[in-house]
Amino acid sequence: MAEKTDNLLNAFKELLSQERFGSQSEIVTALHELGFNNINQSKVSRMLTKFGAIRTRNTRMEMVYCLPNELSVPNTSSPLKNLVLDIDHNDLLIVVKTSPGAAQLIARLLDSVGKADGILGTIAGDDTIFITPTKGMSIDLLMINVQRLFENTFK
Repeated sequence: MAEKTDNLLNAFKELLSQERFGSQSEIVTALHELGFNNINQSKVSRMLTKFGAIRTRNTRMEMVYCLPNELSVPNTSSPLKNLVLDIDHNDLLIVVKTSPGAAQLIARLLDSVGKADGILGTIAGDDTIFITPTKGMSIDLLMINVQRLFENTFK
């Protein structure tokens, strides 16, 4: 039984690594073709959730399911310093570069730090965060505070 489960999970991961399945029913069909006949849409949905799969655009600009490790997205138990690649500023905003897909996680953390520590707000994309300081907050001091938060020093 455990071997069957391992084979299913390996097949599932392999299918998602192909970055060509845009719907859960397409994944079910592909697994059926591989001989996993007891698979249905709800089982695929649970596996997608279990592995943290996301829908993103592939190189052909199609929306497809893929696994976070396929996008080099560390899981949330990774140390934050592994998620944050660079921190810089332009005297008005601080820009944080992250691993692909990690910006929203980091922005949520920064927003929880909040106004008391000089962060008015954040805007996050996939791998970039803009941090706006509160009125009267020195950008240099906020930069030091943000760097400390991630236990890293950046040039």
